[in-house]
Amino acid sequence: MGDFRMPSLGADMEAGTLVEWKVKPGDAVRRGNVVAVVETDKGAIDVEIWEDGIVDALRVEPGTKVPVGTVLAVVRGTGAAAAPPVTAAAPAPPAAPELARAPQPPPAPAVAVAPAPHGRVRASPAARARARELGVDPALVRGTGPDGAVTVADVEAAARGAAPAPPAPPVVPAPAAPAPGPPPIRQAIAAAMARSKREIPHYYLGTEIDLSRALGWLAAENARRPVTERLLPVVLLLKAIARAVREVPEVNGFYVDGAFRPATAVHLGVAISLRQGGLIAPALHDVDQKPLGDLMRELNDLVARTRRGGLRSSELADATLTVTSLGDLGVGTVYGVIYPPQVALVGLGRVQQRPWVVDGRVEPRPVMVATLSGDHRVSDGIRGAQFLAALERLLQVPEEP
Repeated sequence: MGDFRMPSLGADMEAGTLVEWKVKPGDAVRRGNVVAVVETDKGAIDVEIWEDGIVDALRVEPGTKVPVGTVLAVVRGTGAAAAPPVTAAAPAPPAAPELARAPQPPPAPAVAVAPAPHGRVRASPAARARARELGVDPALVRGTGPDGAVTVADVEAAARGAAPAPPAPPVVPAPAAPAPGPPPIRQAIAAAMARSKREIPHYYLGTEIDLSRALGWLAAENARRPVTERLLPVVLLLKAIARAVREVPEVNGFYVDGAFRPATAVHLGVAISLRQGGLIAPALHDVDQKPLGDLMRELNDLVARTRRGGLRSSELADATLTVTSLGDLGVGTVYGVIYPPQVALVGLGRVQQRPWVVDGRVEPRPVMVATLSGDHRVSDGIRGAQFLAALERLLQVPEEP
């Protein structure tokens, strides 16, 4: 019997909202199956399960936001007995209806004045003028003059006895709307980067790499391929980075609980910009082991799913080294911030024609600046320099697997 819990989909994630179940109790599942959709600051993520078994019970309803680590479902092995059903709590009794309030009688007028017995109000011109000045209706004033005529004194007495109109409430301006805060994904990036700079002692290295051999080989390789299967330079760079990791494994892994845990595979997190702003770095898996054609197809698929939604939880949680490339935006050099708990980040700038000395003569060559941001708790400048040297050397022999 095992618990399927809300996964951590990044170092900055504290909680997630269960959007949808893809399974129901009694369904058989296998490792890697998508069983739920979870909404995080990075968007809607397809969450995979990490063991074979049978879904025994679902513990969280769709629409519920729960912290990382919360049990979402119970999964039992195929030979295990089913867990007893969870008894739902008895519903609370309905609240007693609120007693209706007794109607309050309307307040009596401050001055009760009987109208004159005749259809026309008997009042002197002076009384009428005084009534206009004081805002008093003569028809509502009890006259004390001859035959019930309204006098000036009657009007003034009525004005003195009438309840004053309540003052108009002061006009209170509506409070200004609070300035909109940053979107959730920007808040998530800020939290992760602040943690990185607070906890990780960074060091930075950079080198210029002549890409003439690599790009020449790529042009010849693409000429042999159908248009739909041609390769972009980035996949060649990613493969070379993954191969360099084999020589300097200290840049590939996680720093957790005060110790470095080297990764057994090379899953490169590829920084992808989002159309609504921000970026995300899902993992391209086993980059060191795959042919370039497979990497190109997987990269295209990864970029498309990142921008439309549909990433898998494993693609967000298990990148072992992140690569950021800003060359297509014209950036010559980028020194990135390590994404914890990873221990390094590789930055790639744009390819530009630069004067380059070859066999004692100066030639224009396509040159790119590659950088490494390293975690000094795990590696040092010597090992970082060896990694960049390995990357440069491998890009001079792009035909090697």
